[in-house]
Amino acid sequence: MIELIQTQLLDPFRIGLIIALVVTMARTRAATGTVLPLAAGVVFVAVILPSTMNPSGAPLMDAVLAGLVSNLILLGIVLALALVVRRLRG
Repeated sequence: MIELIQTQLLDPFRIGLIIALVVTMARTRAATGTVLPLAAGVVFVAVILPSTMNPSGAPLMDAVLAGLVSNLILLGIVLALALVVRRLRG
């Protein structure tokens, strides 16, 4: 399971989707809020990627659970970077 999480943490497609999720959330914050879009996006990415392309060959439930963990880690990193960028911009 740890190897699966490590593999998912380094997946550039997953990283790009999480970055796009945060950018979209920031642009639509006034209309949709923050928590619900982020939660829905994290779950969506965790389910859709192993469903469509699962190069590790892991069972779907294991891949989805590992995806949730890795997405939350990536989301925390991206949100922290977004906060730093916002503070530097003023």
